[in-house]
Amino acid sequence: MNRKFHRAGAFASVALMFGMLLGTAMTGAVAQDQAEPEGLETVETVLPTVEEAALEPVRFVASPVVQEIPAANEELDLPAASDAASLRELVSSMPFGNELSGEMRCLAQAVYFESRGEPLTGQLAVARVVINRAESSLFPDDYCSVVTQRAQFSFVRGGRIPQPNTSSAAWARARAIARIAHQELWDSEAGEALYFHATHVRPRWAGRMATVAQIDSHIFYK
Repeated sequence: MNRKFHRAGAFASVALMFGMLLGTAMTGAVAQDQAEPEGLETVETVLPTVEEAALEPVRFVASPVVQEIPAANEELDLPAASDAASLRELVSSMPFGNELSGEMRCLAQAVYFESRGEPLTGQLAVARVVINRAESSLFPDDYCSVVTQRAQFSFVRGGRIPQPNTSSAAWARARAIARIAHQELWDSEAGEALYFHATHVRPRWAGRMATVAQIDSHIFYK
């Protein structure tokens, strides 16, 4: 699933004027120039908490899902899912040295801070929730905005994502899981889940939603 930023622009048409020998003239239509926009138009919206999203409908501006184009070397040498006998084997075969784009880093950070102590299937499920939200009209349409959305992920403080320990094995796994989820290289038990919580809590909204899966210490809902 590769969501891309798109740019639109319009080219000006050329007006031609011809003088007639007898003094008459014909004028062509002229299209007004349009400058290429510097970025995607944004709309300020008060974002809901998980509880609010569960209790009442939330409207976001309808727009196609767009994702930052990964760095050129980010897509190199990615293994095929069919070549791996297990998710662990697939994670082990993912290249670590390639740079992450900004959006992919946000996805990896969500995996790292929310589930680095979980089994790989649980980490993949967390990544799947972020991706599902980016595809849903109920949530922002890019990974970073999904992760930093107000009152959604407890590790985010003041709209900022903390820095992971980039030399740790947990970060290497989180990066690999983010790529696997983004490229849809392995199916997740989370399916179309949009919400999850730890098993030691029981939020009020959970009773109104369909349980998709329980993976270790997290329960996933849609």
